[in-house]
Amino acid sequence: MADRRRLGVIFGGQSGEHQVSVVSAQHVLAAARERFDVVPIGVTTTGAWLTPEETQRQLDREDEAFRKTLELPGAKGLLARPEALSSLRDIDVAFPLIHGTFGEDGTLQGLLELAGVPYIGAGVAASAIGMDKALMKRMFRQAGLDVVDHIVVRSTQYRSEADEVAAAIETSIGYPAFIKPANGGSSVGISKVRSKEDLPHAFCAAFQYDRKVLVEQAVEAREVECAVLGNDDPQPSPLGEVTYTREFYDYEAKYFDPNTKLVIPAELPQDTVQHIQDLAVRGYRAIDCSGMGRMDFFLTRDGDVYIDEVNTVPGFTPGSMYPALWQHGGLSYGDLIGRLVELALERHRERRRG
Repeated sequence: MADRRRLGVIFGGQSGEHQVSVVSAQHVLAAARERFDVVPIGVTTTGAWLTPEETQRQLDREDEAFRKTLELPGAKGLLARPEALSSLRDIDVAFPLIHGTFGEDGTLQGLLELAGVPYIGAGVAASAIGMDKALMKRMFRQAGLDVVDHIVVRSTQYRSEADEVAAAIETSIGYPAFIKPANGGSSVGISKVRSKEDLPHAFCAAFQYDRKVLVEQAVEAREVECAVLGNDDPQPSPLGEVTYTREFYDYEAKYFDPNTKLVIPAELPQDTVQHIQDLAVRGYRAIDCSGMGRMDFFLTRDGDVYIDEVNTVPGFTPGSMYPALWQHGGLSYGDLIGRLVELALERHRERRRG
């Protein structure tokens, strides 16, 4: 049909969440074909862009789920094959589905802004803040939202002052604690530490993914999530809870452990549900998010609620928390994609008008 919009799904990328991004994109491409002309645009693990035809050939390979990677030997970086970028001229809306760095952190959004292409999700600033856990938590605190105690450690600081860093952790955070890259997702590079002896290995793992690392107090709490949808009038979804049997919600627990469950709706009193939904919208607005965002919280036995983070490009398989929450709220997977396209076009029109 001539009036069908062309939806470019951009996925893959250089972060440790490459395989997760591919899985999200496969589901979006399949579901969106009912109402859009879909254009698959892959980015390899070395940052080279693929043409839609090359991307489709790689998608057609039979690979185990969460094991497929996009590759192009000898091609590295955005400028390796500038001709592949021409696919952006042929789409009406982009759906950035690159999780993590060089996709969820404002860099891809900036490219789409320069190209004048409407895109789904948060803008440049909100994406950058939402990706950097240190900046994000600072914004949350300024908005009056409670966050777990934490400190920020940079790689140069740790190399020259390891003993001082260890002392600061013991006095201000305590054990157990989590050490995580400031910029990252899917629990990649995260370690739980119980003593000073655990620090070197944990910092080494985290610094593989970022020069800036968070050391965060471990709290015993339920992990509750809320999906937020919208631009200037964001709406919260019903709440969901993540339950797992591993020691913490690591990469294995998120994608491979059959004992991990998404409980929807979360079994909580209505006043607690409304309180967390209100906090979710406040956190969303605190970083000027738009389109979509999954807001994650800790709920302690005493009823204290801490906002953990926002995911501006959340997992997007039909079983992922963000679309599953909206499906419980009455919005199907396909309708959710359609709504996100509408929000992207609305935001693009507002920016042009401004």
